[in-house]
Amino acid sequence: MSVRRQIATLFAVVSCFAAATVGATEAAEVVALGASNTYGKGVNRGEDFPAQLEAMLRAKGVQASVANAGINGDTTAGMLSRFDSAVDGSTRVLVLQPGGNDARKGAGDQRAGNIGAIMAKASQRRIKVVMVENGMFRGLPHQVDGVHLTPEGYRMLAASLLPRVMGGLRR
Repeated sequence: MSVRRQIATLFAVVSCFAAATVGATEAAEVVALGASNTYGKGVNRGEDFPAQLEAMLRAKGVQASVANAGINGDTTAGMLSRFDSAVDGSTRVLVLQPGGNDARKGAGDQRAGNIGAIMAKASQRRIKVVMVENGMFRGLPHQVDGVHLTPEGYRMLAASLLPRVMGGLRR
């Protein structure tokens, strides 16, 4: 292979890498903050609702990224403590899934206050909040544990959130 051809090939590879990296390092415009049903416990990466929501947005022509800031077993206190690291200046919509771990871990009395503090922080930054309460999981396909959704359940949840997220991005 000639030196010219090697340089041209190297330039093409670097250009493709640079183009891919620009999209990959952009901050997320939508952040899904929550517990295991946000993380997607029990399903493959890409089958969780944040990933499926991003795919649905893109299919609608909305080039927004959705960051999955879900942690298995997290409580609202944990979500509040990591709000600043999960949400940055480019975030326009916060999908908040507080889950039921507060009650399971004996901190149910703190849930409302923590959610209020998260909502206040989002409001100060002019971020639209889309709530995902536990009731939204009723009637959706669950895994055998009865708590976490199947890939199809996460797809159905993402589809139900899509109009509200799109509305928040249009503001």
